Amino acid sequence: MRSRSLNALPIPVKRALGKLGEDIRTARVRRRIPTAIMADRAFISRATLIKVEKGDPGVSMGTYATVLFVLGLADKLAELASLPNDPTGQFLEEETLPQRVRLSRKKV
Repeated sequence: MRSRSLNALPIPVKRALGKLGEDIRTARVRRRIPTAIMADRAFISRATLIKVEKGDPGVSMGTYATVLFVLGLADKLAELASLPNDPTGQFLEEETLPQRVRLSRKKV
């Protein structure tokens, strides 16, 4: 069942997770943190850390968030879907704005 759901992932999602994993590994190596210490700080096993660094979609988002926290990068996670980073949402919202704003006759 698990492999079936993983195969259903869109290719861009797989690539994004792979890049995230690579970036996490690079950040860990730059900080010169061994895998055993990193896993200990994130309260996960080394095997799970290796999955994170490979961008495994089966790893929970909470685990990715904890690893980013340990690296000091968790603030970036909170901004992923924020208004400035959602041009499609902004466009759709602007489409629904009225062309004119009128006072109701009751208030006049």
